[in-house]
Amino acid sequence: MAKACDMDRQNQLNAAQREAVETLSGPVLILAGAGTGKTRVITHRMAELIRRGTPPERILSVTFTNKAAREMRERAVRLLGAGRKPHPHVSTFHSLCSHILRQEIWRLGYPAEFVILDRGDQESQARTALRDIRVAEEKLRPADLINIISRWKMVGVEPEAAAEAAQNPRDVLAATAYRRYQKNMKASASVDFDDLLLLTSRIFENFPEALSRWQARFDHVQIDEYQDTNGIQFDLVEALVRPHHNLCVVGDDDQSIYGWRGADLRHILGFAEAFPGTRVIRLQDNYRCTDQILQLANNLVRHNKSRHEKHLIPHKFASQSVRYLEFPDDIKEAEHVVREIQYLVNEQQVLPGDAAILFRTNEQPRVFETQLRKARLPYVVLGSMSFFDRREIRDLLAYLKVLWRPEDDISLLRIINVPARGIGATTTEKIMARAVLNRQKFWDASAEAAAAGAIPKKMADALVAFQQLLNRFRADCREHPQRLDEILSRLIEEIGYEAEIEKQYKEPPEQLMRMAVVEDLVKTLKDYCAQAAEPSLGGFLEEAALTGKDEQGDKDDKLAETGVKLMTLHSAKGLEFSRVYLVGMEEGLLPHKRSIDDMTTAAIDEERRLAYVGVTRAKDYLTITRAARRMKWGRTIFTQPSRFLNEMRAAHPTLETKDE
Repeated sequence: MAKACDMDRQNQLNAAQREAVETLSGPVLILAGAGTGKTRVITHRMAELIRRGTPPERILSVTFTNKAAREMRERAVRLLGAGRKPHPHVSTFHSLCSHILRQEIWRLGYPAEFVILDRGDQESQARTALRDIRVAEEKLRPADLINIISRWKMVGVEPEAAAEAAQNPRDVLAATAYRRYQKNMKASASVDFDDLLLLTSRIFENFPEALSRWQARFDHVQIDEYQDTNGIQFDLVEALVRPHHNLCVVGDDDQSIYGWRGADLRHILGFAEAFPGTRVIRLQDNYRCTDQILQLANNLVRHNKSRHEKHLIPHKFASQSVRYLEFPDDIKEAEHVVREIQYLVNEQQVLPGDAAILFRTNEQPRVFETQLRKARLPYVVLGSMSFFDRREIRDLLAYLKVLWRPEDDISLLRIINVPARGIGATTTEKIMARAVLNRQKFWDASAEAAAAGAIPKKMADALVAFQQLLNRFRADCREHPQRLDEILSRLIEEIGYEAEIEKQYKEPPEQLMRMAVVEDLVKTLKDYCAQAAEPSLGGFLEEAALTGKDEQGDKDDKLAETGVKLMTLHSAKGLEFSRVYLVGMEEGLLPHKRSIDDMTTAAIDEERRLAYVGVTRAKDYLTITRAARRMKWGRTIFTQPSRFLNEMRAAHPTLETKDE
């Protein structure tokens, strides 16, 4: 019976997919074009490995976002049956490395209870490092320092080697600050997101026994979205599979659009050279888009010379699914697009959530939002802010971080007077100055300052009361880890956080929305406690850090289902929509002016791949628009049609001009 079920599942695959699923040893490169069913192939391949005798726990599948990992894990469970245990190890690169570091980081002098910093905490550390080396923020901003350090870490540049990697005077300053930043991070038992990869790579390189232990854990490794790997990720993968080369990577060089954050196209283009004996399998049957949409996509991407040859084959046909519209200006462009969506919703019973407006830059959606509000259409701007980046969430996570680790001064300083409890900035600065001078933590310096009479008694009493509150809730978290959500609810009530929201935001709807976000965090914590085998505050904070970094957060999902989606082309990758409006197809927008100014083939090629991603998001209808002029910085700018229009329109030469 089980064999019959397996055969049924195999019969759902086309010939190329079946070949990929049944190629189970050695290096395999699966070139999966847009809409060709790569996730199905990855999950069926895991099931086939298990069917042929590989223990599930000896299979590692790695992808780039928690959302993708969750989807892959759920599909694998459905395919294998919920009762089968254990399951394959499915995770993101960062989750995998965090898991490894919890067991191995002691080799580098860090404790296993290290803290993963979010972007705000990183900038605080960067600000401290710049202050330590006496570099003014006018010369190098903390945010810019973080970006430079991240760029170095993604290619494996250690602090000691950063000066050699410097390309300009600002980089030289950054190299000095990088050394101080990393020293301070280690002293506070903290790591940033890039450290998860860099420190794991350092362990694999310098401790052969640790590498051997992790190599022995997995007999088969699969990597999804391989075109997005950076240098340090390639090194990690290569090290893990070195004994057996049972490595299957799935990706599409035509959708490589993250060069600006370290993704190296050469990894997928040169995979066969890096892993001799590679079997290359092309998935070209597209089940998402109509033939007209695919004709555009194929016409466009073949203008890139550095790519694996492939051609998407349609399985859906339509008489009219592509249009090009030109408008006098950007206002008319937005008015027309929104008026058309309004007509479809009101007269054709199309759901608002079936439509997406895709754009290249974050400035473009403003005029569309204005028109959508006028039309009273529900909409959501996706990819703009992570759930975990919201002020209320950052405040409450800072409380939880301090409950977990009392010595976390960065989190403590964020919430020491939030809500206001009479601990002023002057007092805090005095205590921190003493702490820095004497190399103490905040609470030790606070006790000494109070004993020496260096701070007013009223302030000292407020600090003691706050410390006692934290100690009380910390004890609750340790004693009742399965009830963390209840403890957080009590904390929110005791500190008066709802009153703080009412003080910060005067409009009742805004207050309700902010409190709903707080309630979402409590629910997230409750879900964690219900699902974790051994819930702990540290475990939740690690999950929040890893989730908050690489995806927008799922708290907007309900609105995203019901409202028109507005998003950048980068945010749209991996998604699909019945109706797509690809707007602003102009020189300077797509391709972006920075890429044009770069004057390199590689820069324009990446913009072309970005346009290709936009086109292939559309399942049934694609409308491409441009405006003859736009307002920018208060001035009217006359535009030129994007070069990509001519490249796409070989088979669709008609451009409809709208004078409305």
